[in-house]
Formats: sequence, structure tokens, C-alpha cells
Amino acid sequence: MEIFNQHRDRITIAILALGGEGGGVLADWIQVVARQNGYVAQGTSVPGVAQRTGSTVYYIELARIGAAGGNRPDPVLAMMPVPGDVDIVIASELMEAGRAILRGFVSKDRTTLIGSTHRVYAISEKSALGDGTGANARILDAAERRAARFIGFDMAEAAQSAGSVISSVMFGALAGSGSLPFSREAFEDAVRHGGKAVAANLKGFACGFDAAGRSNPAPAEATGPRAPTTPAGRALHDRLGRSLPEDAHPLATEGVARLMEWQDARYAELYLDRVEDLARISPALAAPAARHLALWMAYDDPIRVADLKIRATRSAHIAREVRVGSGQLLRVTEYMHPRLQEVCETLPRRIGSRILASDGWRRRLAPFFARGRHVETTGLRWFIVLRLLAALRPLRRGSLRYAMEQERIGRWLNLVRDVARSDADAAVEILGCQALVKGYSDTFERGIANLETILSLVESHIIGAPDAAAKIALLRDAALKDEEGKALGCAVSQVVPTRAAS
Repeated sequence: MEIFNQHRDRITIAILALGGEGGGVLADWIQVVARQNGYVAQGTSVPGVAQRTGSTVYYIELARIGAAGGNRPDPVLAMMPVPGDVDIVIASELMEAGRAILRGFVSKDRTTLIGSTHRVYAISEKSALGDGTGANARILDAAERRAARFIGFDMAEAAQSAGSVISSVMFGALAGSGSLPFSREAFEDAVRHGGKAVAANLKGFACGFDAAGRSNPAPAEATGPRAPTTPAGRALHDRLGRSLPEDAHPLATEGVARLMEWQDARYAELYLDRVEDLARISPALAAPAARHLALWMAYDDPIRVADLKIRATRSAHIAREVRVGSGQLLRVTEYMHPRLQEVCETLPRRIGSRILASDGWRRRLAPFFARGRHVETTGLRWFIVLRLLAALRPLRRGSLRYAMEQERIGRWLNLVRDVARSDADAAVEILGCQALVKGYSDTFERGIANLETILSLVESHIIGAPDAAAKIALLRDAALKDEEGKALGCAVSQVVPTRAAS
């Protein structure tokens, strides 16, 4: 194994870790192994603002004892990493590796970068109306180009599979990288010296050590579309294979599977009818229609939410995540706040619409849904309530919400058809406007209002324009930028002349 820094008298290490990931424990282990092997070690840390708005930076500096003569005084070690002067950077998450690169801690001529490739999304990424996730591929590319050596794999997954914590996996990756002049046994002794969860930490250490030792860690296997498991599913899969362009097959297959799970085979047939109709007008519409139509047709309603919350697979996932022991019981308490409107939309169309149209009924019933509730979904009472609600799925077609969504979808698809006959590119952009339809409650209503605004502008001012596709894309992207609609308002003023708008 190649050993980096073996002959250096001074070694600098920076660790960037999120709150609760054991960065401090990792820093302590490194100092223990260094001191036990003839080095002076010093560690400092600067905490971030919060667990995800900023990470903690741990800095460790090692100096060989007795280097350059026995009469030399004790070394004076730095308190913080200096750009261009860091030998090893360890990042607990991909975006933290990117931050290390941006801050200049990673140098092409000297730095070994050890980073986990998984993501813990920031609040700004999760709250974005559109796709707010960071550019993961760009960070990986920068890590390969900017570092003298990059060792990257999913350390969170390795920790999960080992039943350990990510700090032990990072420590194993550091040992396996050969970046420090210490043996594997010396690293393991440092873990034992800590005295806490030794067996689990050594198992995580071994996973990290083995992964770092592979020159090219095995990439995660790509998952293809779900294979049909029922006769109805196989029949629909064969049908889309004959009727749709090849590039639409994966999306349409996933769409059929999702809608059969959401409702039934007949609903999936309606989905294919709609996609095939657009594909006949222009094959270029097939793939985007397969994607966006499936997302809209499988909208979130109380029936769907109840079904998801009581699934055995969800309970098993939570149990794995919190590591429930064999002698422990799992209790899950969730916050739910269905509004009167959402409850009425789940009722039969005539009943729900009458209640919503009646001021008297709304006034009487609104107090029952004025506040949220913390409910124990693993308890018998609320499990039965959710199970009964999920059992309404066969009756969903008669609900007010179903009628409302099918009407909205119909208007959207009719506009796509009208535009596609003369401008397929603009029709594709209209299909992409489905991205505005997401979530529930106020978020859903804002998205629908923005979508209605854009569709109305397309009908009144954009159809037939030479740059219709660009204008629709501008409006859609603006609607996804903020909740207040300020960006959309500015975009409308650009697309529609003031005189025409008035």
C-alpha cells in the first residue's frame, strides 16, 4: 500500500462534519493514534451555526517528536487550517467536500481528500419550489481534479450496513488510504482506547478500510423500471412497448406501476390513453408526457397519505433507521393537520361541494380542523382510523378532489394538444409546467394558481409566437423561484406587453 506523508515531520488534517455525526470522536481517535506512535497532536474545532446551515470544522496538526534534533523546543501548532496547507481533508458528506474545495483546503499538489458521496440536503434545497439540490456531479468532478488523491464512497450506507456510525467508517477510510504512517492495528487500538461501542465501531472501521483500499469502489447499481408482477401490469407493459417511442418506455413503465399502486389498472389505462394520444401528435411529447402526467395523476390526498403511513415497509424502514433492538417497542408519533377543505374534497362530490359552498356548514365544522394533532400511528386507535381512510381508495373516483384534478388535467392536456399541432417545443414546455403542482394545503394552492396564470397567458398571448417555448420556460422557472410570486410577476411583465396585459 502506498503511504503518503510517511516522511513528513508535520501533518495537517481538516475534518468537516455535520452535527451529530461524530466528528469530535473522529478527531479524538486521530490524536490518540498519533500520540501513541511518536507524534505531538493538537486538535481544535469551530462549530457551525446549526446542524445543517453550517458544519463543524475540526483541525488536527501532528508533529513528529524529536524531529530535526533533540534540542529543538516543543512545536507551536496552528489553531485553524490554512488554505494550501492541508495534507488530508475528511468530509462527512458530499456538499462538505465541496465546501472544503471552495475554502481552499484541497490542493492538487498535496491533499488527500476523503469524502462521503451521500447527501444530507440543506433546508434551502428541500424548501425550494423546484429542484433546489446542489450540483453533485460538479462536486465529484472538482474533487477528482482539485485533489492529489480523492477517495469517495457512500459512507452513510456503509455505516448503516455495518450497524455503526459514520465516524468509524471515516476513520477506517483514513487508515485504508495510507495517508498516515500508522499501521491498521494502531488505528484499531485507538478505537479500543475510546471504550465506547468498540465492536460496532471496529465493524464500521473495517468497512471504511476495505472501501478505501479499493482503487475504484464499486458504483451503486442503477435501478431500472419496476418489472410488472400482475397479469394486468404485464398487459399494460406490453401495450406501451408497442405504442410508445423507445425513449418513453422507462418513464411510462414507472408511471403505469405508480398509478396501479395509487388506484388500479383501469386508472393506469387512462394514463396510457392520454400519453399515446400526445405521442400520436408528436413522438417528442411521449417521454415528457409520461413523466409529468404520472406525477399529476398520482396526486397526494388524505387517502394516499393514510395508505403510506400504515405500510409495513415504512414501519420497517423507521425501525432500521432508529435501530430498534430485539427487546424494544417502536412508537411513532406524527403531526397531522388536515384542513376542512381537504376533508370535504375526500367526500363524494355532491356532499363535499355542498359543504364548501355553505357558509353555515363551514362555520360549524371549521373549528374541528383549526389545529393540528400529534397522533400515534403505531397505536391501535389511530392505526384503525388511517386504515379505514386508506380503504376508501376504491371510492376515490367519486370524490370531489378526483373530479377537480381530472378537470384541471383535462384543461392542461387540451392546451398541450392545441399547441403541439404547430409548435412541439412549446407543448413540451407546457407539459413541464406540471412541476408547479406539488405538495398540499397552501403550497398546492399556490402552485395551482401559478399554473392557471401561465396557462391563461399561453392561451391569450403566447400561442403562435415564434419564441413561445422560451417564454413558457421563462414563466415556469420564475414561478418556481419564490412562494410570493414576485419573480413570476416580473416574468409576466417581460412576456406580456403592458398595453396587451391591460
